Amino acid sequence: MATEIRVPTLGESVNEATIGRWFKKPGDTVKADEPLVELETDKVTLEVNAPASGKLGDIVAKDGETVEPGALLGSIVEGAGNGAAEPAPATKPAPAEKPAQTSSASYGSHGDAAPAGARPSQDHGPAVARLAQETGVDPAALHGSGKDGRVTKGDMLAAASAPAPASAPAPLPQVARAPSAPDDAAREERVRMTKLRQTIARRLKDAQNIAAMLTTFNDVDMSAVMALRQQYKDVFEKKHGTKLGFMGFFTKAVIQALKDVPAVNAEIDGQDIVYKNYYHIGIAVGTDKGLVVPVVRDADNLSIAGVEKTIANFGRKARDGKLSIDEMQGGTFTITNGGIYGSLMSTPILNAPQSGILGMHRIEERPVVRAGKIEVRPMMYLALSYDHRIVDGKEAVTFLVRVKEALEDPARLVLDL
Repeated sequence: MATEIRVPTLGESVNEATIGRWFKKPGDTVKADEPLVELETDKVTLEVNAPASGKLGDIVAKDGETVEPGALLGSIVEGAGNGAAEPAPATKPAPAEKPAQTSSASYGSHGDAAPAGARPSQDHGPAVARLAQETGVDPAALHGSGKDGRVTKGDMLAAASAPAPASAPAPLPQVARAPSAPDDAAREERVRMTKLRQTIARRLKDAQNIAAMLTTFNDVDMSAVMALRQQYKDVFEKKHGTKLGFMGFFTKAVIQALKDVPAVNAEIDGQDIVYKNYYHIGIAVGTDKGLVVPVVRDADNLSIAGVEKTIANFGRKARDGKLSIDEMQGGTFTITNGGIYGSLMSTPILNAPQSGILGMHRIEERPVVRAGKIEVRPMMYLALSYDHRIVDGKEAVTFLVRVKEALEDPARLVLDL
């Protein structure tokens, strides 16, 4: 008897994943709930556990292939002898099901005309069939970049967006890379982008293409927050079991500003503006695999200690690759802190479909004028990137001033002023 291993539900708006690596080989003994394969989505890396004990049979989806929720990954055979066991006939995937796994090489393909004998559209999987219905592009007219020449989702999207018909020569890449000199080429290393990195690149470029993005700047005197932190950091950590950082103050300051300027907490849906009367704040976290943005949900209902605990927990999970998809969805506004890497100033890119993102930077002692006198103060540049389609310049400046006022007088955060 064989038990199927299938791709689990990946979460809201996550429609595919890439096989990162298999932890076992066909014929290896596995235990129930033991991690079998690593999947990379555009949001997180997750593990699929064994649904039963036995021996790993055929691996249907190989490393690097793209799969959809419910797709067959392989099988576990109970009581199998040695080697790669064949799954029982009753559980063997139907021929039309297997092509649902497409190659991750779909990114960067171009809609070339297909040679004679191209596969019929129904052989390329449900995602391709759906796109064929929505875009009118015939998969049979394309040269597939997937396994065995199958047309992938990326092929369909490239063909749908190409200005020339599918029968025309393949368009050049957006940026044609000049060939390296032979001596240089021998010292280069070519590594395929991970699923997460591909998605980061695509989403950041989409944000630039879709939103009317603009950035406004201000600076904030961090003296008061730093003094407060210095005074209470030991007792804070002793009572709450977490360190008192700056993110708790910034998160609470942002929420106050969002309440005063609701357009920054809104998003565009077609021809409507959706104002969100809740505050799910995304906190950008850098990892070895790329930037992820876990979300502090209903942050307005948390104390500064509650925010700090949540962020610290997210940081641990991000480093260990344990963030769940649910923890990274539904944000209404994002904060990113380039200051921890030494950044003095930057223009952060929107985390679509959000309409605002706040960039924090390094604290640097600079001369400023106070009451007619030049004083040295710890100053930080703040940057607000926003979607100018729904946020006016006056609203953006007002938002940033509200954040500045709250941080320079932290009592406002306690008194809700």
